[in-house]
Amino acid sequence: MTPKDELAIEVKGLVKRFGDAVALDGIDLDVRRGECLGLLGPNGAGKTTTVEILQGLQAPTAGEVRVLGMRWETHAAALRARLGVALQETRLVDALTVEEMVALFASFYPRPLAVEQAISLVRLEDKRQARTLTLSGGQKQRLALALALVGDPDILFLDEPTTGLDPQSRRDLWDVVAGLKARGRTVLLTTHYMEEAEVLCERLVFIDRGRVIARGTPAEMIASLGAGHVIELEAHPASVLERLARLEALVGLNQEGARATLRVEHLHRALPEVLREIAEAGGEVLHLSTRRPTLDDVFLGLTGHSLRGEGRAA
Repeated sequence: MTPKDELAIEVKGLVKRFGDAVALDGIDLDVRRGECLGLLGPNGAGKTTTVEILQGLQAPTAGEVRVLGMRWETHAAALRARLGVALQETRLVDALTVEEMVALFASFYPRPLAVEQAISLVRLEDKRQARTLTLSGGQKQRLALALALVGDPDILFLDEPTTGLDPQSRRDLWDVVAGLKARGRTVLLTTHYMEEAEVLCERLVFIDRGRVIARGTPAEMIASLGAGHVIELEAHPASVLERLARLEALVGLNQEGARATLRVEHLHRALPEVLREIAEAGGEVLHLSTRRPTLDDVFLGLTGHSLRGEGRAA
């Protein structure tokens, strides 16, 4: 157990209902001070609702929520001064420069960072006098992060912060978050990019249909599969894939139409068995590839569907 004074966020039995619909069904969650925790799940899993309750934007139906040891019901003003939020998309004032936007947001906080420092943290020094209308997508995301940081928050909420960015802009933002962690700041991240979660997060929480279904470090999550390799294949006819469920080397199997994802422990044993079964059934392999397991494979194994929510396995 983590001592309470080491927790930045503590959630017990969190429930949120919208009429008869249950968005959150008894979530327990803790985020330690100075760590980056990843909250992962497909669209509709309850991530946004959870984060909005933590940010004081929604009230829970039931459960206990403490942020920095305080409750929103009694310490709303104090909490708002100590939180930063960066969303997928932030509306910027086109006519203002980068420096003017940061200065505007700095005025909202009692003890903000210097404007120059906030701009420097996100590496936009050469764009200080540029109007936000002229910024690239990656630069706008970095500016949005500067606006979240200028209040010098104890907790930073990052909601899909790199969606739509090119790989280089995404990695630039990763470097900024790594710098925040080095300064002892707490980060709660939601993302669909599994590489991002593995790089940035010390711990992960998987949620699905309003419930926590797994938690641990990225390495622990992947090790929980019990599989060292993943085989992805497409075969014709699709019915031949049903034979693969009986393979001795198989740890797990998910099938969607003519495509199958197999989780195996020993690739050199499993692959010949897979090819033999398909050949004996008179089938044809249209595509086959192998790789190491990822966090998405963990979620697929737990729920039968992808973290990206791209359909359900048969």
